[in-house]
Amino acid sequence: MESVWHEETKLPSFQKLHGDIHTDVLIIGGGIVGILTAYFLKAAGVDCVVVEKGRICSGTTGNTTAKVTSQHGLIYSKLLKSVGKENARRYLSANENALRRYEIMSRKIDCDFEIKDSFVYSVDNKKKLEDEMQALAEIGFKADFTESIPLPIKTVGAVRFPNQAQFNVLKFLSAVSQDLPIFENTFVREMIGTDAVTDNGRISAKKVVCATHFPFINKHGLYPFKLYQHRSYVIALADAENVNGMYVDENKTGMSFRNYNDLLLIGGGGHRTGKSGGNWNELRRFQALHYPNAKEKFFWSAQDCMSLDSVPYIGRYSKNTPDFFVATGFNKWGMTSSMVAAEILCDLITDKKNDFAGLFSPSRSMLRPQLAVNGFESVVGLLTPSGKRCPHLGCALKYNKAEHSWDCPCHGSRFSGSGKVLDNPANGDLKK
Repeated sequence: MESVWHEETKLPSFQKLHGDIHTDVLIIGGGIVGILTAYFLKAAGVDCVVVEKGRICSGTTGNTTAKVTSQHGLIYSKLLKSVGKENARRYLSANENALRRYEIMSRKIDCDFEIKDSFVYSVDNKKKLEDEMQALAEIGFKADFTESIPLPIKTVGAVRFPNQAQFNVLKFLSAVSQDLPIFENTFVREMIGTDAVTDNGRISAKKVVCATHFPFINKHGLYPFKLYQHRSYVIALADAENVNGMYVDENKTGMSFRNYNDLLLIGGGGHRTGKSGGNWNELRRFQALHYPNAKEKFFWSAQDCMSLDSVPYIGRYSKNTPDFFVATGFNKWGMTSSMVAAEILCDLITDKKNDFAGLFSPSRSMLRPQLAVNGFESVVGLLTPSGKRCPHLGCALKYNKAEHSWDCPCHGSRFSGSGKVLDNPANGDLKK
């Protein structure tokens, strides 16, 4: 059950840490955020080290659908109401800048980078699309409304962003990571100040970046309240039509579509981690109905951190931790969000002004409706009787029949049938 990106890409390998080392900046997590942050810091002449508990890009980064776009669902009508016109424009600018940075970097990297239009469609709510078009007009972005799109489902229209992109993320990162100071199979067991304790050595650092998908330090930042996790599923089909673009339903439980070479990638079947959902069965039923002659070549799943207000948390880990930094809560839009994060973190670490840092600050207000939902799920998880409990904060685990795993509905930790940790924030295996 590996993604097409893993199948087609040979990533470089790096040695395991042995012994104690010193560095100016320690980056914990070898996914796209950690790698890009190290890339920019190294270019700025900053001494840094990346540590990854397994192989680089073995988590969410390697299981993306790799759409590079500033169109994050129907977010701009939401932002206009929640943070105002100027901040909505900043969010757009930050992500458009990220898109163009990928385009520039990819000119020297063979990573199947293609300029494509991006579409957000709706099957039943044209008003939402019209509201998004109005919001985009207010912040000065020229999008188009289209009545029809080349998908085998009935829609009421779609909002189109021109000149977005798609690529093979692992081919891109394979090139970017080649000469970076990375240690693989190096699990950070404990933080003592800004020193990281691993199984085979201690890393002394002046500053620390937590790029571990879900932040693992619980005593700062209140991330167990500010985040929940959401699973989604993908199938890759041969002998299916070319849809010539990137498409996503405005409904969180809807489907996404894009092509990669001769494959059609269909995503969907999603649900909050620890809850039930359609998973691959939903996608395979859709394929049988609409693409009966297609053949499934790959299938995989992914997990995404969702913030309270649909904006990522990028910056200082908390107000009380000036030397700790974080990037999380990308709300399924990890490609441009990761580039935005890497640039903001590099500027903060090198004491440069960044015009977007305030918008993404992790210390912004938590007073959002999702906070109550997260709190409720945590209370239910703690009070539910169960033989298997998550070592993160003690919630009851639920069995995921589709993936044969034990999942935590509180904060999204996942474990294999044998108890091996698959997804954090849990920082260790289940006790036998």
